[in-house]
Amino acid sequence: MAKHQIGNHIRRLRFEAEEMTQKDLAEKVGVTRQTIVAIEAAKYSPTLELAFQISRVFGRPLEEVFFYGEGDQG
Repeated sequence: MAKHQIGNHIRRLRFEAEEMTQKDLAEKVGVTRQTIVAIEAAKYSPTLELAFQISRVFGRPLEEVFFYGEGDQG
């Protein structure tokens, strides 16, 4: 059985948001820059609360920022 993980489009969304830095995003949601780095790299899955906060920063629904599944980029 293939391992599924939570992926995201955060990097693309940051650049679409006037090239927002990882530090800027981290400050907006109250975490460290390193946490954002790990989430973007899919090495750390955010809590549900943090996922909603990140989605809210971009003004996008949760499913447009995060996805679940093996290679599911849709």
